[in-house]
This record gives sequence, C-alpha cells and structure tokens, in this order.
Amino acid sequence: MRAKSILKDILDEKGISIRKCAEISGLKFETVRKMYNDEAKQYQRDSLGALCKALNVGISDILVLVEDEKE
Repeated sequence: MRAKSILKDILDEKGISIRKCAEISGLKFETVRKMYNDEAKQYQRDSLGALCKALNVGISDILVLVEDEKE
C-alpha cells in the first residue's frame, strides 16, 4: 500500500489552478505541482496543513491509500 495524492481531483472540482492553489496556501508552485501530479516522494506536515486550511478539506480528502503497483 502507498499514499496517493488526489489533489488534482479536488482542484479540478473547485476550478482552482495549481498556481492559484500555491498562492492561497502560501506554498511553492513546485510543491503543489508535485502533489497535484502525485509525484511527491514524501508529504511535509506543514504543506498538508496549509493545503487543508486553504481548500477547507481534511488530510483524508487529499491522500488516499492505494495498492502499490510494484507489489
């Protein structure tokens, strides 16, 4: 199992761009882009907190557990 970011689904549903999300959350564009594309190798607590607050969602709305393709 691994954690998968579904930030793309949230932003698409809310009509928010990666750049706008970075602006409202105070995060770097690259940080948000990596989470949007599920390319982040690790998730910083502060980054998750900033996204949750900015988007008014919980951590479980941003991250889900999926079967690891390598298994």
